[in-house]
Amino acid sequence: MVHAAGTGTMSMLRHACAALRIVRAVGHGLRGLWLLRWRFPGFSPAEREACIEQWARRMLDIFNVTLQVEGPRQAAGPLLVVANHLSWLDILVMQATRSCRFVSKAEVRHWPLVGTVAAGAGTLFIERESRRDALRVVHHMAESLRAGDVLAVFPEGTTGDGERLLPFHANLLQAAISAEAPVQPLGIRFIDAATGHRSQAASYVGDDTLLASLWRTLSSDPITAVVRLGVPRYAEGHDRRNWAEALHAEVDALR
Repeated sequence: MVHAAGTGTMSMLRHACAALRIVRAVGHGLRGLWLLRWRFPGFSPAEREACIEQWARRMLDIFNVTLQVEGPRQAAGPLLVVANHLSWLDILVMQATRSCRFVSKAEVRHWPLVGTVAAGAGTLFIERESRRDALRVVHHMAESLRAGDVLAVFPEGTTGDGERLLPFHANLLQAAISAEAPVQPLGIRFIDAATGHRSQAASYVGDDTLLASLWRTLSSDPITAVVRLGVPRYAEGHDRRNWAEALHAEVDALR
């Protein structure tokens, strides 16, 4: 009986802490909208990058997620970052690692608060089922890379379970080939901060809903997001399919 009461109390405290984090996260998200609306227009590119990174790191703190980054960070664009995809949390982790513009599925635009912040930060939205829309996005990506931007994509096209890396779609790599821009592989994994074992708290795959994944993350034990950056490389004669296979192997090793 005592054990059951203690377990119930701990569960209530955990849920109360998670609810408080949700309130803090919403407040921080609204602050992000305010920054985008009123401060960003007057910022230099360097100030915008610093602002986004600081905002993302603060949001990770609210979610009780510690960031651990390993490997070289390229000082400036043009650069296309390719990463494995585990969760909605990947976006915050990568923005906290280095500010970048994402290429994301179109439905993210309609996510509460997240979609508005993503759009304001310059995300390029793509209708994944439309070949014509993919061509449009590749064209805009190439233009952005020629302008010196840092872009980020998840070539798996969907989230995975972390057990294995899904095959890479090669289409978006054409932008880096056309713009003669380097591509940097990046590996992400989430671990339990106390045990060092792989954490599934932030997983967002299969029948998971965004709200369920968010609540599980907020009510879990502390998480460490481990980011490993590979060496940026040019296509060097690879076509996009061969390059996708080579990058897949690099990201698989990094994760």
